Amino acid sequence: MRVPTDVLVVGGGPAGVALAAELAGNGLRVRLVAPHPPRPFPPTYGAWQDELPGWTLGYLAEVWTDVRVYTGQEPIPLLRPYALLDNARLLGALLVRAGEGLTWTVGTVRGAEQVGEGWEIHGTGGEIWRAHVVVDAGGHAGSLIRPCHIGGAALQTAFGLVAHFDRPPAPPGGMVWMDYRSPHLSAHEVREAPTFLYAMHLGGSRYLVEETSLIARPGLPRALLERRLYARLAALGTPPREVEAEEWVAFPMNAAAPCPGPLLAFGSAAGLVHPVSGFQVAGALQDAPVIARKMAQALAHQGPAAAVRVGWEALWPPERRAAREVALLGVDALLGMPGEQLPTFFKAFFRLPAREWHAFLAHRTDAGTLARTMLRVFAGAPNSVRLPLARAALEHVGPSGRALLAAARDSGPSGSPE
Repeated sequence: MRVPTDVLVVGGGPAGVALAAELAGNGLRVRLVAPHPPRPFPPTYGAWQDELPGWTLGYLAEVWTDVRVYTGQEPIPLLRPYALLDNARLLGALLVRAGEGLTWTVGTVRGAEQVGEGWEIHGTGGEIWRAHVVVDAGGHAGSLIRPCHIGGAALQTAFGLVAHFDRPPAPPGGMVWMDYRSPHLSAHEVREAPTFLYAMHLGGSRYLVEETSLIARPGLPRALLERRLYARLAALGTPPREVEAEEWVAFPMNAAAPCPGPLLAFGSAAGLVHPVSGFQVAGALQDAPVIARKMAQALAHQGPAAAVRVGWEALWPPERRAAREVALLGVDALLGMPGEQLPTFFKAFFRLPAREWHAFLAHRTDAGTLARTMLRVFAGAPNSVRLPLARAALEHVGPSGRALLAAARDSGPSGSPE
């Protein structure tokens, strides 16, 4: 009988490769199963530079210090460097970190069966792979584990182009994290389906531009976002001259913290997409070494079940689960907010001290800090923004929601507490 590998990881995206590489780097025999051989990750991945592990800083395609948000005509400078990952170089670096302990197998997993203390993993082509531990890093749809989305999946969707432009569609030398100006849309369209521009200058006449829906249930379709992007560019007087590539993004934002089970999940399969920003990759790159080290130690001294248990405990400790509950409250508030109020919400959000909004968008901020930040946004926002925030809190946390409603009732007409 074939000797089982120590860990089988399902999925060839950044999260799966990162964890597989770190497990192999800790001396384990690791098999990664993906439908394709090693290839650069197709999507565009951006991240705040200060949230990336130090070793990744040599594998960035671009870094912008001019990072802006538009909630009105005047830009809000964020004064926080933003990075674009070089996917090909990042993949190469991860494979080097893995060393000889990683075997990449092309295949598709259809199921797993526990046999004694180990697992038999079945492929769609009739393959059987054996491993002591199984990790599902198969993306937001999962391969073996299905994330739970409270009230149904609420999606972030985006349609984008990498193209050359005769006139810049965004500030040369900079990036636009969020531009809610919408001269190409009617008031009804903004209210019912708000979208914003996400844009990066990639050098010369080359830009990435994406029309993005922050969150919607159901998610906005590709055709709508494509029409809106071209309408926006036409309204700006900056139609693309030469399109190099198109990009379509669609993923759930509202996964609940999963219950631990006999298989470990990682990345978006483990519900680790940030519920407000949609970020996940920087967090996975940070988490992978910690998770891998603890799992390797447990597997060596306590066995497979202990390795999975400590993996879940490290990935989703109680304080992180509590923080997810608070963050999901914010998701419901955004879903319930009329589209024309989103720029006002983000204007209040980015008025906060930088350390507060940085922490709110980080992937391991505690529940108390998140709640205090939400209350600060609540206090600084007009009543039109406060009501959805208070309603979401009331539906989820009872007394806290009533307190927010009381604060809204007692505030002055300007929306500021008297």
